[in-house]
Amino acid sequence: MKFRTDINGLRALAIIAVVLFHFNPRWAPGGFAGVDVFFVLSGFLMTGIIFRRLENNNFSIINFYVDRANRIIPALSVVCAVLLLLGFFILTPLDYRLLGKHVASSMGFFSNMVYWGESGYFDTASHNKWLLHTWSLSVEWQFYIIYPIVLLLLNRFMSLVNLKRLFIVGTLLAFIFSAYATFRWPSASYFLLPTRVWEMLMGGVAYLYPLNFRESIKKYLGWLGISLILASYFLISKDNLWPGYLALIPVVGAYFVIVANSNNIITDNLISQKIGLWSYSIYLWHWPVYVLIHTGGYIDKQIYLAVGMLLSIALGYVSYRYIEKVKFRNNISASQFLSCKPLYMCIVIAFFGFVVFINTNIFYKIPNDIYNQMLVNKDVDNNGEYTWLKIEELDKKGSFVNNKYNVLVIGDSQAGDFINILNKSGVNKNIDIIARVVEARCGAFYVDGEDQVKLLKANQLSDYSNGLCRTSIDRLMQDIIIKEADAIIISMLWKDKNIPFIMMSISKLRSENKNANIYIVGGKSFDKPIPVMMYEAYLKSIPVNTYAFKNLPDDQDLQNEMFSKNEDLLKYQYINMTNILCSDADCLVYDDGGGTLYYDSRHFTRYGAKFMSKRIKDENIFPSNFYLN
Repeated sequence: MKFRTDINGLRALAIIAVVLFHFNPRWAPGGFAGVDVFFVLSGFLMTGIIFRRLENNNFSIINFYVDRANRIIPALSVVCAVLLLLGFFILTPLDYRLLGKHVASSMGFFSNMVYWGESGYFDTASHNKWLLHTWSLSVEWQFYIIYPIVLLLLNRFMSLVNLKRLFIVGTLLAFIFSAYATFRWPSASYFLLPTRVWEMLMGGVAYLYPLNFRESIKKYLGWLGISLILASYFLISKDNLWPGYLALIPVVGAYFVIVANSNNIITDNLISQKIGLWSYSIYLWHWPVYVLIHTGGYIDKQIYLAVGMLLSIALGYVSYRYIEKVKFRNNISASQFLSCKPLYMCIVIAFFGFVVFINTNIFYKIPNDIYNQMLVNKDVDNNGEYTWLKIEELDKKGSFVNNKYNVLVIGDSQAGDFINILNKSGVNKNIDIIARVVEARCGAFYVDGEDQVKLLKANQLSDYSNGLCRTSIDRLMQDIIIKEADAIIISMLWKDKNIPFIMMSISKLRSENKNANIYIVGGKSFDKPIPVMMYEAYLKSIPVNTYAFKNLPDDQDLQNEMFSKNEDLLKYQYINMTNILCSDADCLVYDDGGGTLYYDSRHFTRYGAKFMSKRIKDENIFPSNFYLN
């Protein structure tokens, strides 16, 4: 196929959007749709390769796979190798172990399945995953593996003419499935091939059914396509379900540009052509650069973001010039398949990543008892699920049981932690507990009208989060259980800027229930995850509990002061978690008898909840008949 500058320019338009979105979503809220444009382009190019060779009766599936391996694997291998080398020097054992897992899955081209199982693409936790972006390469490779096999099998039973007709039907059905699945299973739909395949098939439709228009009409069609793509970058955001029916906008836009086969100033200029040529390598390098800036704590500084984007382009150029342009043998027979050099690159890097994952400590040589505590995270012993399990169960309860001491717990994951503490402490059977979840992003829990508008504005929430917070806060304010509670416990991730709204919430709550005992649970966060602090403390030969004291957040002192100062005025009791956890020089985050109390910077492990249950009980915060004897 003749090199098409319009398609190369379209690559540039896609990669620029993706980079802008990743470095700062405000610059291109829907920039992630650039990946969908890449999928359409892949479908167009692969369909062209396969059908041309089928029509000439010279299609070799081995050569097809080798071509793809030569194109994708070398540059990806270098990125993974550099990250494995760099990671040993800058990452903790827990993060290095995770990197090993991600390298192995990326080189094995199933990282999309791994990331689907770990967390959502837009989750904050995903911003520390160095190879998160390789999910799209895994989707493409899975498509490359399956696509030619399906076409070859179908071609055995039908003519190419009928196969092309079936192509239209398959694309339509795949789109309908994607739209339904995105609504039904949003996280899986984002990462997995079945809901993405229609985008690649749409590119195939563009190849199989080229449209013959006058040049003037092609020009307008091309501009319409560009307009749709740009509209998707700026009118869509991560709050939209993706890739549902809204993905039609960038996909149809890319389709129009391809079938128009007409250049314009957006695609046919020197910058677009160079960026288009380097686009694959820029894509590979830009996300690790972003993660480096993010982990370094410079994500809020625009100068670092600008430098990061320029560095991504520079690395992309170097990778294109010295890695992508290396010519590997591709015209080989099935018996010569093992002579494909990129295949060995893939195997070696994947194997090394696997070794890092299964036995990270061979590189660090830390005593096993300490090392094992450094690997504690939300997935170990299902700690993350444990945080939310009980509070979500209690959130479904509609009313209190008669003739019991009624306790209402309000808050986010911090409230989940406190409920687990109460649960471990053995609450008296005459205590009935109900929970109401208000997420941390909301900032406060009991405000309405203009005050609620100001609260949500102060927290700079997206439309989706705004709606979520309004729903949960309004639900709580209208709930009759507020007046029925004998005790109300409130625990959230407090932030300084929300203190006025928090005090307002407590005041409004007290006016609704003048007799209940109200308890405000203070923050228990640290500046760093405890497993990370354990590694740093080990390197510095400092007791981890002493090191934890040095990593108490500054704002927590201010919050403790503010909450304590307003106790008598607003008639509540303040539970100062910092005082319960910390002494003059230590904060208890690790116990020699059982291990680490935290699995990140602010949430208790199962052991931590059990340990703290005794501490809270010993504080005599609640009435003596609150617990079982």
